[in-house]
Amino acid sequence: MIKNSFIPVISQKKEEENPGSVEFQVINFTNKIRRLTSHFELHRKDYLSQRGLRKILGKRQRLLAYLAKKNRIRYKKLINQLDIRESKIR
Repeated sequence: MIKNSFIPVISQKKEEENPGSVEFQVINFTNKIRRLTSHFELHRKDYLSQRGLRKILGKRQRLLAYLAKKNRIRYKKLINQLDIRESKIR
């Protein structure tokens, strides 16, 4: 098994270590998504993990939509920090 040490993991600041905060959850989902996408480079037919990836992507999308509605400044800051593109808001 290959270690995933080459995948950049986004670190949290000291004040953002509240596991219930939206930012913390989105950062954790982003780290999981990056790990899974590197996993698919080796295991293309791992369909069960692909399903898990789709579920995590949906959860992150819903959390980002919630954050965009509640606090646009925190949303923009998080999008820039994670370097993910801005999704369309319903």
